[in-house]
Amino acid sequence: MTSNALSITPKQKKKSTLFAVPVLKRIQQESIEEYNEMQQAFNLMGWGNLPDELKVEIHEDVKFMVEELKGRFSSCDPFVKRRRETIHYWVSCFQDSICNLETAIKALKVKAL
Repeated sequence: MTSNALSITPKQKKKSTLFAVPVLKRIQQESIEEYNEMQQAFNLMGWGNLPDELKVEIHEDVKFMVEELKGRFSSCDPFVKRRRETIHYWVSCFQDSICNLETAIKALKVKAL
């Protein structure tokens, strides 16, 4: 009777391993596609040469700009408009060497509530 109990345990682990592999591959593929799409968006905006630290800080904003351009939603919110203006301002300041990277990142960091 103990031999049956021992033989069931490895089979369960094998099933969960087999299940996880396709999920992880799908996540990996989606991540690669999102990364390529974001790089293309940054390049089209003229922000392709920005340091990764700054791109990470504005990643979500650019992602939703792209989604809006694709027609998935429309934002008329004044706070969204103000955030986009702020992003353009600080990215331009960084690109024109008016401010350094730390200052731009600090200005663009979203404060937690």
